[in-house]
Amino acid sequence: MDLNYITIKGLIKLKERLQYLNTIERPEVIKQVVTAREMGDLSENAEYHAAKERQRHIDKEINHLRSRISRLKALDPAQIPKDAVRFGAIVSLKDLHNDELMHYQIVGIDEVGDPEDNIHPISIASPIGKGLLGKKPGDTVLIKVPAGEREFNIIEIK
Repeated sequence: MDLNYITIKGLIKLKERLQYLNTIERPEVIKQVVTAREMGDLSENAEYHAAKERQRHIDKEINHLRSRISRLKALDPAQIPKDAVRFGAIVSLKDLHNDELMHYQIVGIDEVGDPEDNIHPISIASPIGKGLLGKKPGDTVLIKVPAGEREFNIIEIK
């Protein structure tokens, strides 16, 4: 069994999503299936087929989340040393191509998503995530990404 890491915050988000699906979305779609079934002939009942498809989608996501959560180990980034880039670190770096200042948090593959507070979550398995691991403030790193190469200077690690 593969064990993957996730931040505590990321694990909480996954569990909240699972609970929402189990307590809100799934019961609602089951009501829609029952209502559509009461309309009669199921062979040409588009509402029934749409509700059943939505139920399958929700059940598939619930099963996926349960499986993923069972294989995750939550780490608290606050407990991880900040002398080098490690899992959970928030890294401020400068793109040496355009002088843009960027902020990334190195996270698990299950918690990559939209930025919060101008901090972009980036997977530890991504080219940039892998390329930053172990680097220290002041280090310059050249990372191969699908669009070519990018060179960064690490400004700060939080």
